[in-house]
Amino acid sequence: MTEQRQGAERDAVGRAWRELVETARRTVTDGLVVGTSGNVSVRVGDTVLVTPSGVPYDRLRPDDPDRAVGVDLAGRQVLGDLAPTSELPMHLAIYRATDARAVVHTHAVHATAVSMLVPELPGVHYMTGALGGPVRVAPYALYGTEELARNMLQALRGRTGCLLQNHGTVTYGASLAQAYDRTAQLEWMSRLWLTASSVPGRTPTLLSPERLREAEGKLRGYGQQPPP
Repeated sequence: MTEQRQGAERDAVGRAWRELVETARRTVTDGLVVGTSGNVSVRVGDTVLVTPSGVPYDRLRPDDPDRAVGVDLAGRQVLGDLAPTSELPMHLAIYRATDARAVVHTHAVHATAVSMLVPELPGVHYMTGALGGPVRVAPYALYGTEELARNMLQALRGRTGCLLQNHGTVTYGASLAQAYDRTAQLEWMSRLWLTASSVPGRTPTLLSPERLREAEGKLRGYGQQPPP
């Protein structure tokens, strides 16, 4: 490998690691995780950068790519000295099965509460379309296991996010920004459904599959790049 290519790859890893640490810290700031719970990953070529296991995010060094933690798609560690997140099987399962470039896993309160009550979060809002439809709940399995990864993949069929029963949320996207936005929308919709469902004697109205498909199509073209 030429020095120029090595430098370019190092720069790509450095940028991705910085964004990963910023995103992980944001999950704490926004109340989606507590302490070292939850985890974030981003794919750079055939390397998956991940948050390390059991390390507070404010202790990570975003501007030092030499401290990045990375594995290959088989799970072999190729970067860093810290052990990768215990939820590595879940992250790698998504990268192997989809075109994901980033994954966000949280223990968001409202979404986790929904996972304990129903088999799926129904179409309470048109943003459900951004996740591919009503959000399924993956059956409970011990964290960090291949069983949990398998259950998650089943729940993700045709979706870009799911709930993990008595556990939390998983979303993925083409970028960390998109994966994080889907996580935030999922938590907001969960809070909305819990709020509407708590009114005595009233049943929340839901959007039909046709309405959700309509919204999904329109959301594909939503958004634009701000001027430099």
